[in-house]
Amino acid sequence: MEPFVVSARKYRPQTFKDVVGQKSITDTLENAISQNHLAQALLFCGPRGVGKTTCARILAKEINQDGQQNQDEDFAFNIFELDAASNNSVDDIRNLTDQVRIPPQVGKFKVYIIDEVHMLSQAAFNAFLKTLEEPPKHAIFILATTEKHKIIPTILSRCQIFDFKRITVTDAAEYLKYIAQEQGIEAEDDALHIIAQKADGAMRDALSIFDRVVSFAGKSLTRQAVTENLNVLDYEVYFKTTDYILEHDIPQLLVLLNSTLALGFDGHHFIAGLASHFRDLTVCQYPQTISLLELGEQTKQQYLDQAKKVDRAFLVKALELANDCDLKYKTSKNQRLLVELTLMKLASLGFETSEKKKPDFLIPATHFKGQPFQSTTTYAITDETTLNVAPEEPKPLEIPKTSGANIQLPAKPVKKIELKNRPERVSGLSLSSLRAKKEHEQAKKPLENPKELPKTPFKENEMRRLWTDFVQILEDKGKKILAANLQADVPKLKEDFVIAIELPNTTMKKEVEREQSLMLNYLKEQLNNHSITLQITVNEEAAKKFAFTPEEKYQKLKDKNPAIELLRKEFDLDF
Repeated sequence: MEPFVVSARKYRPQTFKDVVGQKSITDTLENAISQNHLAQALLFCGPRGVGKTTCARILAKEINQDGQQNQDEDFAFNIFELDAASNNSVDDIRNLTDQVRIPPQVGKFKVYIIDEVHMLSQAAFNAFLKTLEEPPKHAIFILATTEKHKIIPTILSRCQIFDFKRITVTDAAEYLKYIAQEQGIEAEDDALHIIAQKADGAMRDALSIFDRVVSFAGKSLTRQAVTENLNVLDYEVYFKTTDYILEHDIPQLLVLLNSTLALGFDGHHFIAGLASHFRDLTVCQYPQTISLLELGEQTKQQYLDQAKKVDRAFLVKALELANDCDLKYKTSKNQRLLVELTLMKLASLGFETSEKKKPDFLIPATHFKGQPFQSTTTYAITDETTLNVAPEEPKPLEIPKTSGANIQLPAKPVKKIELKNRPERVSGLSLSSLRAKKEHEQAKKPLENPKELPKTPFKENEMRRLWTDFVQILEDKGKKILAANLQADVPKLKEDFVIAIELPNTTMKKEVEREQSLMLNYLKEQLNNHSITLQITVNEEAAKKFAFTPEEKYQKLKDKNPAIELLRKEFDLDF
């Protein structure tokens, strides 16, 4: 019985063409070798299992071949691999630099591959600097790391850096398909895609998972066998969940969740997968984004079919609910109830269009057909409010026969409505509120011909007097906060009729900017100058001029009259 060799070692690439998902880097290295343009210090960085050490070994082999040696010659005497995780001291680096001076016995170059180079100590890095900057002609250093940010800048500046990327799901699935054919294994595309997704961009992890699943399922890899062995939820669970949500079938949703939890999955896993499912359905809504769906052809067609049943607005709301549940899951004390409540909300999304709230007001329809009509009074109550309305019999109204467009109706008697235990409110749809809103918009709207408006010159003291008058008007109207903000600084007149003030913080600035149109209109009318503008700046130092806390107020009083301190001590006073 032959010993088993894991696929990660058995199918390790031997040439640059066999490397998966790093075509730009392998092409660059091949061109550098053929053109004799290869740097003596290279840094390979990127996630685990993407081919850094493999490319370093292939490069070490390629640069020593001149066409006379056997292609299977690996030049092991010229390749030195050092694990920096366990050899990270200064003495280890000094032994390495001593070996660098000796030229190779076979081939042209000695290649030193230092893996996990970020594990070297600070002193070891410093001892390595000089050798790395000016190595002998026969030495080439290849540094490999998964954490480039931990390498000191002086090392980075001496290396030619190659950034390896994560291997895409499509590339990993294609390579797994090739390996399955080599081993005589029948594998479904969906099963291979699930393995590639589980590997998260690492080819070595994908091969390890592949070996594990083959040991479980034998010579036939199905999607069901892969999901069962890898402890991942099958796509069918989420397809059923979405169908139940669209049918508003809350009982079936709860039963499906219970059966999923009984298989050993937790609610967080379920809701995170459901959010990803909604994301994939959203991707299927647009033809230009379907390529982002990294799935097998059969599963992709299922997504396209289900995406036709849902609209985009539903998916956006569903994504929001699922993501909110995902964020709250770890802090929730009743996690299962949180997931169940989210599923109920998702299943209730369609009811909003069929059971809308009635409006807060109803306007009775009137029919003008030359016949008297009866008016019916209708009230809509949206909260717990008691209305006492005196009953009144409807009376026919006589409409005068006029030929004009304006029809004057007789005045109707006003019914007295008493609201109990209810503060007085003004309806947002009343005539007075609409009139006030229109006046406010007209006040903010600039005039059409600004060149024709008057620009009468005025003096600064006149402007300050009107400024004080406007502040008093605000205080009389109860806008004391805005009035206090306008009194925080003395306004100054600049060129081109610009009034400048300094405020101590941004909050006060926003309050003044929100209501500045009222003040500017007042000043423009009083000064007969419509070119006045307001310039507001924030100066945090100005905040020191104001006393906010009792201690600050007491300090200001003490600065004005030091005898207050004697009074406080004499009577043992406190703030």
